[in-house]
Amino acid sequence: MEFRKEMSILEALGLHPGARQVFEEHGMTCCLCMGAMSESIEAGAIMHLVDPADVVDQLNRLVVSSP
Repeated sequence: MEFRKEMSILEALGLHPGARQVFEEHGMTCCLCMGAMSESIEAGAIMHLVDPADVVDQLNRLVVSSP
């Protein structure tokens, strides 16, 4: 499993339970947003003035640190 900037926020939230915290740390309260169903990680990050690469990197670190 790997997070990609093109995947929807909803898909990312379903891949790892820690994804929500990552989004929230970047000011992306996407879990509560209607756009989470179809909006990509990249689009959400840009809308919140966050570098999409930073968000994806942090999400992928969740996978590496999971047992």
